[in-house]
Amino acid sequence: MERFKTNRDFLKTDFTPMKNQKADRALGVPQPALVKEYDNNSIIVDLPFVTEEILTNDNIFQCIKERRSVRLYEDAPLSLEELSYLLWATQGVTKVSDNNTFTLRTVPCSGATHSFETYLFIINVEGLTQGIYRYLPLEHKLLFMYEIENIKDKINDLTLEQPFVPRFASKASVVFAWSTIPYRSEWKFDVTAHKKILIDVGHICQNLYLASESIDSGTCAIGIYDQTMVDTILKLDGENEFTLYLAAVGKKINK
Repeated sequence: MERFKTNRDFLKTDFTPMKNQKADRALGVPQPALVKEYDNNSIIVDLPFVTEEILTNDNIFQCIKERRSVRLYEDAPLSLEELSYLLWATQGVTKVSDNNTFTLRTVPCSGATHSFETYLFIINVEGLTQGIYRYLPLEHKLLFMYEIENIKDKINDLTLEQPFVPRFASKASVVFAWSTIPYRSEWKFDVTAHKKILIDVGHICQNLYLASESIDSGTCAIGIYDQTMVDTILKLDGENEFTLYLAAVGKKINK
């Protein structure tokens, strides 16, 4: 079992290193930006305001009980209202601190560091061109990055061989891709940041599962993917920002 030891130790809590060194925050290093900047000339898509009216099931008990990983989807689009709700449920900003140093969101996060960015492979969403988008949580808008040809083939290539239903992600309406900018957490927690980042991304995906269930849609998390290919498509440098987790979402097939 020696081959497991390093990764098992990583899973454990150990704040000993923090006793011997200070994080950049304590050293007075300027805080990194709360969100990524973007060119003012970018194409921005306004998202519908989120209300409870979007829900088809507002019973949280049922949503938790009936949640499953869904890999079979109807050949039907998500509405822009539904996508707006899913983005809000997973990274929506509910409050910005008075001094603009942190945000409170619809998901918990260690120290309110929120190191994540949300990218979307849009396949079949009403009113949106197929392509790559980035969510702007402070404005609750979408930034259109670029159109992508043969997007389903690209998704099949980057999600590799899925063990249960091969190539299911390309049949979804949208594939969420969460990246991390780890320094947002490292600035505050130094070398103990990385376990926190992995815990926090789990909170995001679980909210996507429950939110999807509440609008008669299905989600399946994807941990098997081609790291370099996804980072390249999303124009990430793979070091200071890189993909951490994917999830496909589509309308459930009602039997």
